[in-house]
Amino acid sequence: MTTTMEPVRVAVPASRGLLDRVLKMRELAILAVLVLMLAATQIDNSAFLSQQGIKDLLLNATILVLVAVGEAMVVITRNVDLSVGSVLGITAFAAGDFLQGGGNPLLAVVLAVALGAGFGLLNGLLVSIGQVPALVVTLGTLYIIRGIDSIWIGSREITAGVLPTGFIDFGHNGLSALPYLAVLAAAVLVAVAYFLRNYRSGREFYALGSSPEAAGLAGVPVRRRILAAYIACGALAGLAGALYLARFGNVDSGTGSGYELTVVSAVVVGGVAFTGGSGSVYGVALGALLLTSINSVLPSIGVSSVWVQAIDGILLLVAIAVDRILALRVAGILRKRAAETRSARHG
Repeated sequence: MTTTMEPVRVAVPASRGLLDRVLKMRELAILAVLVLMLAATQIDNSAFLSQQGIKDLLLNATILVLVAVGEAMVVITRNVDLSVGSVLGITAFAAGDFLQGGGNPLLAVVLAVALGAGFGLLNGLLVSIGQVPALVVTLGTLYIIRGIDSIWIGSREITAGVLPTGFIDFGHNGLSALPYLAVLAAAVLVAVAYFLRNYRSGREFYALGSSPEAAGLAGVPVRRRILAAYIACGALAGLAGALYLARFGNVDSGTGSGYELTVVSAVVVGGVAFTGGSGSVYGVALGALLLTSINSVLPSIGVSSVWVQAIDGILLLVAIAVDRILALRVAGILRKRAAETRSARHG
C-alpha cells in the first residue's frame, strides 16, 4: 500500500494578523509625518515643492530605497547586512571603470548587480552555512570590501566627463517631475513586495524571522532562505551602486562610507522589526523618503545640515522604542485573548 505524505505547511504566528494591522497604522503615521513636514516646508519656502524640487526629492530617495529594500529582506529573516555601503561604493566604481573603458551602459549595470550579488553570496554562506553571527560577518566584510576598494581605486576618481552622456542623462532626466531612476526603484519595490506577500518562499522569510526553530520544523529551508536574502540584498546594493554613478557621476574610494547606518535607520524607521518576522518594504520606502526629505528640508528652512545625522539617530531610537512598545502591547493582547478562550472552554 502506498502512503501519501501531506505537504508541510508553514506555520503562521497567531499574532500575524494583529501585527499587520498595527504596522499598517504605523506606515500611515510615517506618511502623515512626511506630508505634514513637506507641507510646512512649502509654506515657509514656496519654491520647495516646485517641479524640480519634487524631482530632486525623488532622486535623493531612489538610491536609499533600493538598498533599504534589500536590507529589509535580510532583517525580516532576523539578520542584518552592514556591508551594503561598501558594496555600493565598490560596485559604483566597477561600473564606472568599465564605462570609461568604452563599455556598454547596460552591461555596466549587469556587472554591478553581479558583483553585488557575489558579495551577498559570500555573506550568506558565512551566515547560513558557517553559522557565524550576521553582525560579525557583515562588519568584517564591510572592512574587507572597503579595504579592497581603497587598494584598487587608490587616489583615482571617476568623473562624469569620462562617462557616456546617455548614462548620465538617464540619472538626471525623467517624465516631468518623475525621474527615470524613481520609476525603476518603484518597479523593484513593487516586485519585491509582491514576492514577499504572494509567494510561499517570500512568506517563509517572515516565518523564519518570527521563529527560526519553528520554521525549520515546519519544513522551511532555513539556510537557503537566508542565503537568498543576502544575495538579493547584495544585488540591490550593486544596482544602487550603478545608479549612484548615473545620478552623481562621481565615484572615489570614499563612496558609500557610513551609508549602512542610514540604510538600517530607513529600515527600522519604516517599520521592519530588528528582531525579524514583521514589516513591509512599502514602509521601508516611506522611511527612506522621510530620511532623505529631512536632509532636504533642514537647509531649505535655514537649519544647518550637521543636524541631519543627529535627527536620523533620534528617529532610529524612537523607532526601536516604538517596536518594543508594540511588541509588548501585541503580546499582552494575545495573552488576554488566550486567557479568555481558556475561560470560555472551561466555563
